[in-house]
Amino acid sequence: GGRVTAELYVETLEKCFPGVRCDTVRPTDTDAALADGLGLVDYDGIAWTGSALNIYNREPAVDRQIELARAALASGVPVFGSCWGLQVAVTATGGSVAKSPIGREFGLARKIALNVAGRAHPLYEGKAAVFDAVAVHKDEVETLPAGAVVLAGNGHSEVQALALDVPGGSTFWGVQYHPEFDLREIGAIARRYGETLVAEGFFAATADADRYADITATLQADPRRRDLAWMLGADADVLDETVRLAEIRNWIMAQVLPRRAAR
Repeated sequence: GGRVTAELYVETLEKCFPGVRCDTVRPTDTDAALADGLGLVDYDGIAWTGSALNIYNREPAVDRQIELARAALASGVPVFGSCWGLQVAVTATGGSVAKSPIGREFGLARKIALNVAGRAHPLYEGKAAVFDAVAVHKDEVETLPAGAVVLAGNGHSEVQALALDVPGGSTFWGVQYHPEFDLREIGAIARRYGETLVAEGFFAATADADRYADITATLQADPRRRDLAWMLGADADVLDETVRLAEIRNWIMAQVLPRRAAR
């Protein structure tokens, strides 16, 4: 019942900037290529989606992701990453990612707090200093690449967002959570990962994961359901699309559009 990751991200970018043209490349595929013979430098921005891969499992599919990330970050084109997008950028620039010692963060990442750098950063223009966000990850940044600036963290992961200026290359902004995911999407993931989430202690039984999926879908369809919002502890951070997508919209406004204008 979930969405294809790339298709969901394209829809998100279109919501943030109607009329945008998006091309999708899947670097895990051996025949992956950019559209119409274009090069990376022909784009105004590169957005990196989430993934079910683990960056430390250095299989060919992961290596191809890292190789493309290195090329993207050397291109001078602004790059934004959600979750896996953050992790692959960190790895490609010399940092490391590992399994979280406290396990998976799932559903809503609670009390993500901007630090001093985050409160002053354009990524978080118009965002509250402390907020919740839709999230699903069991890996996190272990060591930072040189020059990376942490912007936000919470009780689960010290690095929930960072910014990095690659010398001679691109500016990267990334978050560990998923601003592109709404509540319906995280519910679909709960249904899909049901047995795993039961084993990890998030639900007592798969029927409870299914019930969670039903609740999140209902609340997404009708954010006025105060009873369900109270049950999930969800507020405008995730129910108001303008608030939820602020980071991606801010990236487009502060990074992508200036590059387009300069070209």
